[in-house]
Amino acid sequence: MDNGVQKYRLKGAADARRPLRIAYAHELNAEQLDAVQHGDGYSLVLAGAGSGKTRTLVYRVAWLIEHGISPDRVLLLTFTNKAADEMLRRVSQLLHGDVKGMWGGTFHHVAHRILRMHAARAGFQNNFQIVDQDDAVRLVKSILASLHGGKSPLGFPKADALHRVLSYMRNSGRSLHDALADQFPQFLRHEALLDALDEAYRARLQAMQAMDFDGLLTHCVRLLEGHADVHESLARRFQYVLVDEYQDTNHLQAAFASLLSSHHRNLMVVGDDAQSIYAFRAADVGNILDFTQLHPGAKVFRLETNYRSRPEILRLANESIRNNEARYEKELKSAREGAKALPVLAEAPDVDAQAGYIIEHIQARADEGVPLQDIAVLFRASFQTLELELALAKHDIPYIKRGGLRYFEQAHVKDVLAFLRVLANPQDELAWKRMLTLYPGVGEQTAEGVWQRVQGRGDQWTQAFYDAVQDRTFSSRAQQGLAAAHDDVAALQEKSDPGAMIEDILERRYRAYAKELFDDAEERILDLETLAAFAARYDALPALLADAALGEGFKGEVGRDEHTEEDYLVLSTIHQAKGLEWKTVFVMGLVDGHFPNQKTLARPRELEEERRLFYVAVTRAKDELFLTYPETSSLAMGMLLGRPSLFVRELPKRVYQRVIIDDGRGGGSEDEEVVML
Repeated sequence: MDNGVQKYRLKGAADARRPLRIAYAHELNAEQLDAVQHGDGYSLVLAGAGSGKTRTLVYRVAWLIEHGISPDRVLLLTFTNKAADEMLRRVSQLLHGDVKGMWGGTFHHVAHRILRMHAARAGFQNNFQIVDQDDAVRLVKSILASLHGGKSPLGFPKADALHRVLSYMRNSGRSLHDALADQFPQFLRHEALLDALDEAYRARLQAMQAMDFDGLLTHCVRLLEGHADVHESLARRFQYVLVDEYQDTNHLQAAFASLLSSHHRNLMVVGDDAQSIYAFRAADVGNILDFTQLHPGAKVFRLETNYRSRPEILRLANESIRNNEARYEKELKSAREGAKALPVLAEAPDVDAQAGYIIEHIQARADEGVPLQDIAVLFRASFQTLELELALAKHDIPYIKRGGLRYFEQAHVKDVLAFLRVLANPQDELAWKRMLTLYPGVGEQTAEGVWQRVQGRGDQWTQAFYDAVQDRTFSSRAQQGLAAAHDDVAALQEKSDPGAMIEDILERRYRAYAKELFDDAEERILDLETLAAFAARYDALPALLADAALGEGFKGEVGRDEHTEEDYLVLSTIHQAKGLEWKTVFVMGLVDGHFPNQKTLARPRELEEERRLFYVAVTRAKDELFLTYPETSSLAMGMLLGRPSLFVRELPKRVYQRVIIDDGRGGGSEDEEVVML
């Protein structure tokens, strides 16, 4: 007698026939639903700005779990722990907590977890340590000293700059020479020493049984590539791999995701090629642009419905990005009603008028009841905000600044102002010590010795300084540095114009100093040239230094708690603004050479990234967008006639309202609005 075969289902097993908890068709638009339901295999989701990228990823994970995929067979890779936590929390809410065992986190977090499981196979003990950024830079500094007989080499780039070189090299997958030639050409002459530094750095970390952040990914990729059994085990485990912000991945991250998805070949990457703006961190837009070539047959889903911006803003954004050749075709469409008001392109006669125009419009919005936190001023580089920051301080408008220190808090600005502070007040101990330690051979101890000789000497401080230079109790190396400092200060005493003083400091000392030590020397020098032009407006040092101190100490410091109830305006670099949104957005300083950056104008690939940066800026705006530029700007070499940015000139005139800010000379036409400040 045949009793037949019975099936037994485990209580914890998913039931594909069970009614779905989520009404996907009701919760998602048609574009999102298509990606959620049909994203098996290699899939590229092109998610335009404000199109619900995170929502699509969250519902895709929920869809997989509701259709019988065990959570521990799903891997979600993100760029921040905050993003991973938020997505996992939302999936958990949708499924009422049914996501136990799911892998989700940053690339580094997941790589660390894998390395802990297979440390011995990677050549490390199970208790290997992770070296943070600060300790990594300290280690580089220590190795530099050991390579030079126990002394830090004079005129050699700073340790943090060199660590960025090594980091870029690893993340981009390039040789040291190619990394230097592409991103750090000023350091090419140090290539041999950098090569020795790299070798010593990796050896020291290995001896310490430690990894830095880049090492977590480097060692994990090597583990997967070099140990077939480990690779096969993990690739089998993860039936579905999903990657957020794929346009920002570098060589290592793309390889990591590809290796972990190689068995089941269910890799969904979500991103927007039009928002790839981190090449300086080794992000490779080619990862997303070439995805369909690297994975033949890959599906492409487009999320083009934007829930953030009014249609007038999106029309401008679409027209701008259309000028890039390396891109996927997308056309953002607004889910919102039009405002019957075009974005504004405001031409100011100079940088002060630009600042005044922005201030007046901020005050007008505040009078209408718009919180300051709903308004942002975006910029390409920090030097562009000098006049605006001073104007905000004088109008008592609190603000925070993202993506860099406030203008007068920047180290290079404070370095140069230290010279002026010494001249204005020879009893300024901090200024003396900051100024002196900029010179080779002069450390804290020598600077203290000089200070002891000049303090309290009144008008005789110059003689006291000269006597200190001649003091043979200082080393010959220190005496040489002090002699150079004395000559520089003596030259400054011959000048009365603060702007000319700063120009002199730049030419005699700081330009060469910055190029030797910093990987972003050109940006720092541009900051200081702007400062020189700004200082030329002042007849005497005390007024300039007072305004500088006001700008530095004004309420609303960078990095303060942004969850306070106090209202504040947001100033931000465009890079730091990515992923954020505001009701009203000003994009300032749209002048060729500033935005786009001068060095990109003859390099098409980099120019396209600058245009993507502009696209990111304009798509931060929800209701109002103001694009501003000054006709003239001042630098150390004099007044420059500014040409409107290429990104403005290439826009069709139908997508904006042009405004001429009146400086008393008149102008404008019937198609232009003239605004009197």
